[in-house]
Amino acid sequence: MSAVFDEPQQRFEPMSASWLDTVLAVEQASYTHPWTRRNFADSLASGYQCQMLLDGQGALLGYFVAMKGVDEVHLLNITVAPDARGCGHGITLLDALSLWSRRQGAQWLWLEVRQSNAHALRVYERYGFRRVGLRKDYYPAARNAREHAVVMSRKLA
Repeated sequence: MSAVFDEPQQRFEPMSASWLDTVLAVEQASYTHPWTRRNFADSLASGYQCQMLLDGQGALLGYFVAMKGVDEVHLLNITVAPDARGCGHGITLLDALSLWSRRQGAQWLWLEVRQSNAHALRVYERYGFRRVGLRKDYYPAARNAREHAVVMSRKLA
């Protein structure tokens, strides 16, 4: 007996300038201090790894932007579209990032996350990231305040 699946296939595609309006809409719906079009355009121009996760109809489920170093990769942005959260897409994005990073010869993944983002901290810790430091006043916050960033790393080998 064969199973029939109604869920369309997901796929990864490289982010391109033609997607920036869609990416920005997700970014702005997701954060109080979102990345700008310029942040994404600069990442694309710099050759950073910018990947999008799309559903079978081509709708944006999420994306990540990562920068390769000598033996490490720094995750700069990872976002799941608000209407696609709770379905495991964040883990799918992290899996793709880890696979790409290993193929680049990276031994470590690094990231910063807002200290107040308890959900993201739990996801990263379950994925194997460890808290290794704190960057004081790293992120902009409400009313001209600043928020600390938790620095996390994960060994890939």
